[in-house]
Amino acid sequence: MSLLLPIPLNPDLTPRESQAAPDRLIAGNPQFKTWPLDTSRDGNVRTGLWQATPGTTKSIKGDAFEFCHILEGVVKITEDNGEAHTFRAGDSFVMKPGFVGTWETIETVKKIYVFVE
Repeated sequence: MSLLLPIPLNPDLTPRESQAAPDRLIAGNPQFKTWPLDTSRDGNVRTGLWQATPGTTKSIKGDAFEFCHILEGVVKITEDNGEAHTFRAGDSFVMKPGFVGTWETIETVKKIYVFVE
């Protein structure tokens, strides 16, 4: 087993499809697809691809740390303090533990994620 994981941008596996939880939905009807690519032995680190259609949801990281690299689309993330950030294809960012805000998908977005709990 290799300890190097290439991340395919169009993986050959069926994504898990989901919707925003009712308590997190703010606007629209965003639909999500997740391609989980790897999970650490203890389950605390997950890597994969995620896609969302337009809509706005509440984002709460709790104790988790998430690195994101936007492959396609546009999102606007607004922290609860009102500070807004727009990210487009090619941009990367980290949401640190304790982050609370809104995630607005303006144009269907696809991202690489690394999620650490």
